[in-house]
Amino acid sequence: HLKGGAKGGQNPMRLAKADPQSTESRELWGRRLEFVLASIGYAVGLGNVWRFPYLCYRSGGGAFLIPYLIMLFLCGIPLLFMEFTVGQYTRLGPVHALAKICPLFKGVGLATVVISYVLCTYYNVLMTWALYYLLHSFSPSLPWQSCNNTWNAVGNCSTGFPGNATHLQSASQQFFDHKVLEVTTGIEHAGGIRWELFGLLVLAWAIVYLCIFKGVKSTGKVVYFTATFPYFILFALLINNVQLPGAKDGILFFLMPNWSKLLEVQVWVNAAAQIFNSIGISFGSMISMASYNKFNNNILRDTFIVCLANSATSIVAGFVIFSAIGYMAHIHNLPVDDIATDGPGLVFVVYPEVFSTMPFSQLWAPLFFIMLLCLGLDSQFAMVEVAVTFIMDGFGKKILPIFKRKELIILAVCSFGFLLGIPHITRILLYLDQVDFLDLELFTLDTWNIILV
Repeated sequence: HLKGGAKGGQNPMRLAKADPQSTESRELWGRRLEFVLASIGYAVGLGNVWRFPYLCYRSGGGAFLIPYLIMLFLCGIPLLFMEFTVGQYTRLGPVHALAKICPLFKGVGLATVVISYVLCTYYNVLMTWALYYLLHSFSPSLPWQSCNNTWNAVGNCSTGFPGNATHLQSASQQFFDHKVLEVTTGIEHAGGIRWELFGLLVLAWAIVYLCIFKGVKSTGKVVYFTATFPYFILFALLINNVQLPGAKDGILFFLMPNWSKLLEVQVWVNAAAQIFNSIGISFGSMISMASYNKFNNNILRDTFIVCLANSATSIVAGFVIFSAIGYMAHIHNLPVDDIATDGPGLVFVVYPEVFSTMPFSQLWAPLFFIMLLCLGLDSQFAMVEVAVTFIMDGFGKKILPIFKRKELIILAVCSFGFLLGIPHITRILLYLDQVDFLDLELFTLDTWNIILV
């Protein structure tokens, strides 16, 4: 139907023009490459770095790649193709596009908008943490590598990973807990706002706004950098890490197949959940971005490019992460099991500790956190765009006379997201984050992804 006529001899372009925003009035990506880079940037996010490697090693190592690739071709590629098709054909965001297909699906579309917007309100908090680490990376010595700081607890700080000494914490862990988060002593003690993080949260949202305030015209230019720069850093880290002592042991630990795991249902669920989460299926972002394509764009080709690039990045990130973990296990004479972790603990505790022992640590640390910022910003662009597209599709004609310019509508969306993110930088909620609250949220998203699809 994309290349020929619709059933009954109808002209598909005529169907598209019947939409609230016609082909002529709707924004378009400047080039096809911009759409592909934006889609890859959205798909390749923090989950590729902090979730896939640990999930792979925990779910059978190299054997996990079998259910992962099966789910990629059975679920990931067909569902992404479906979302691209819906967005490009209807020229609408997820709510109105799904309602056009079947009015009963409007609620499903609305759910994707809500999930994406809620996610972006605390996803930017992770960008705030990355900015905090980035700024501290330019210190004469990395502040998380020693125990001689005001935030270190006396008597239980270790300059390396403590291993079986459970009464000790690494200097990197204490920097994250007591300097970045300033966690309270317990959930019963509230604590106030972290004002340093408050200022950086304002900066993070300002960066997001400045990158998307012109719609896909500005986003399309920004992704040339944000979607490609992480690959330069990943490959540079890979080349550096594989030369470190112990790197081979970490990589073998990552890839060593445990075939018995393939008999466990949870492994297959993990593979499906990772595909859904990583590609971004059922978040509405892919529908929104495809709605700004030209009507006859070859989305089948784009679907394969996005899915394969996402999976390849996850595997490369696994080599990068576990080569570094193997190196840390070697220098501290600890099993890889004692260091391997996922979630925020990997990129904000383990990897900063790795940098503190690497040659040229003052170079690698800033580059790594700039990479995290790029990975997060690409995902953030797409999630905010879902809300903006929904508002413009449904209420554009009514609110444009009030706001006068679309840029002010986007500013309102970003400002409201900033306000919703403030509770995440209070000490009490950061305490909840510290006890794997983010992992609980990721689990919830996995569940909703499967339900929605």
